[in-house]
Amino acid sequence: MPKVNPQILSWARESAGLTLEDAARGIGLGGESAVARLSEMESGEREPSRPQLLKMADRYRRPLLTFYLPEPPAPAPRTHDFRTLPKRESGAEATIDALVRDVRTRQALVRGALEDAEEAEPRAFVGSVDPRSGAEGLARAIAELLGLDRAAYRQARTIEQAFRSLRDAVEEAGVYVLLIGNLGHWKTNLSPGVFRGMALADPVAPFIIINETDSKTAWPFTLLHELGHILLGQSGISGYDGEQAIERLCDDAAAKFLLGREELQELAGIPDLDDLVERIGAFANARKVSRKMVAYNMLRERLIDAALYRRLAARFDEDRAEFPRKAASGAPDYYVVRRHRIGQGLLSLVDRMVAGGALTSTKASKVLGVKPTAIGRMTEAVA
Repeated sequence: MPKVNPQILSWARESAGLTLEDAARGIGLGGESAVARLSEMESGEREPSRPQLLKMADRYRRPLLTFYLPEPPAPAPRTHDFRTLPKRESGAEATIDALVRDVRTRQALVRGALEDAEEAEPRAFVGSVDPRSGAEGLARAIAELLGLDRAAYRQARTIEQAFRSLRDAVEEAGVYVLLIGNLGHWKTNLSPGVFRGMALADPVAPFIIINETDSKTAWPFTLLHELGHILLGQSGISGYDGEQAIERLCDDAAAKFLLGREELQELAGIPDLDDLVERIGAFANARKVSRKMVAYNMLRERLIDAALYRRLAARFDEDRAEFPRKAASGAPDYYVVRRHRIGQGLLSLVDRMVAGGALTSTKASKVLGVKPTAIGRMTEAVA
């Protein structure tokens, strides 16, 4: 067996967004010298064992054969980046790259299974909308695809139920919707300010990813925004307050689906900031939308200026702290949480494809993000 190029080890760890400390713990190196031993492997002073390489492959999300390449490969082209960020965070960007690789791997496995089962029928709605149709045309296409309108969406009692009705309609149309905000551990959580969502506009197996660390009240808007990208036939990563024309188009289409511009008039001309915050909160809660989304649309309708919008946005960003960094005592069952993140659409597909032999347990485990032994528990509640 050829020796491992130590540069590959450091490249694989860094491209996975891991520090030496996190990586050493993740691959099972114990004791006070764990970080030093990993550092020695990366400098070529120590040779990693085969079991250690297997753990690195799993933790760094790289095939084992990658570690035997003569040199680190050139960076793969990232999916289109629609974000507008005032400052790029190097650690977060490496985590996003790892997340994109992980999602693309899942999507490729799903598409491959559909092709093997001879079910790879193109989704006619992917790329069916011309950007020149504007936000009105895109919003109309979204409503027609889902068979759901604003009034039906608002009938839900809670924001969780409203999001579920929207997600069910999107998955029924043939798009897989996943909630992912990290690489499997809360320490790799991605801030919504860095990553809001992602769309993979594959014609056979389109995927939408929503950052689950964001406020739950923001999930419906993000889902509709990313669905807009799917209908436009565009794959990419989205953030908040994007300045690209295509981002504004998807924002405006999502807003038109959720909110009537005439409704915003009841919030016009409120001079006191605290009063405005309270009124926006009640307004947003009644319509199952986020407060920041309401403020953004007030800005777009010129009911407030940019300075006031920034003040409101700063107040509303506290919403995004509601997702816990650690599981609290009495938290929901592990499999209940995992199923919610994966979504019924993907769970049903995996269950059917495994039963039909189009997906092996190893591949199914990669799609679901669990160990092969856990597949049965994940799919046992599939209707």
